[in-house]
Amino acid sequence: MPTNLLSTSVATGFGGVVQEYLWNWENQQLRVVYETLGKGSPLLLLPSFSSVSTRLEMGELANLLAPNFQVVAIDWPGFGESSRPSLNYRPEIYQQFLEDFVKAIFNTPITVVAAGHAASYVLQLALKQAAFSKIVLLAPTWRGPLPTMGASQQIAGMVRELVRSPILGQALYKLNTTPSFLSLMYRRHVFTDAAKITPSFIEKKWQTTQQPGARFASAAFVTGNLDAVHEQSDFLELVQSLTVPLMVVIGESSPPKSREEMNALVALPGVRSVVIPGSLGLHEEYPAVVLEAVQDFLFSSEN
Repeated sequence: MPTNLLSTSVATGFGGVVQEYLWNWENQQLRVVYETLGKGSPLLLLPSFSSVSTRLEMGELANLLAPNFQVVAIDWPGFGESSRPSLNYRPEIYQQFLEDFVKAIFNTPITVVAAGHAASYVLQLALKQAAFSKIVLLAPTWRGPLPTMGASQQIAGMVRELVRSPILGQALYKLNTTPSFLSLMYRRHVFTDAAKITPSFIEKKWQTTQQPGARFASAAFVTGNLDAVHEQSDFLELVQSLTVPLMVVIGESSPPKSREEMNALVALPGVRSVVIPGSLGLHEEYPAVVLEAVQDFLFSSEN
């Protein structure tokens, strides 16, 4: 197995064994950090893409699942503690990474719980090969923030290149990752309980955004360059072609456009769904509620 033991420090993780997976993309080696906790059948936790994306957002959910599953949570390439080189981050990178990681770490079809933008990548891999036995999508999205706001591909591309530029890009990125901006983002569409958005919580999120090279993958996500599909019909077609049991968890306070997309998804035949408190960050804000909502699906042998 292409892994090397790293630290088991709880300070940088959520109490599991922290390891690295060395992955090559176009002759460049990337160090991908993942954490394993618990015993039982394997379950992969995939955090959402965002400027503050990290496996730690899955930490409480991982601990709740650990008594019954061997939980593996990752930091996507370009995010969290994984390598953040100045690549042209695009869907092909994450499609190939997910395929290679699952093949290297697991030797049997696994349960996968994926948040946000990870949804399309999971569905695409499920159609390509028998990687998953069950799929849970948490507040699934398929379109990045700028395209959702109506920005054209041309405008989004200009913004992406600006943020990638050495001096101006760093300044623009810092302006859009200040603690006050992160707090505003969380209040608007990530968390629903403002009391949970404490200064220490935002400080940790801010520190995540300030890692060297963090702006490259973040800019790609925000501008839609990590959108694995570009039309709602393509996203729904992935689900319609699926043969693996699927459950979708929706936050009742999700942003209107995102909620419309999720409603269209769960209207498809065979898709199990549940609406719980929360918004796009429901897996981090209400992990116990998420577990309660999906546990019958996870433990049932007939779905």
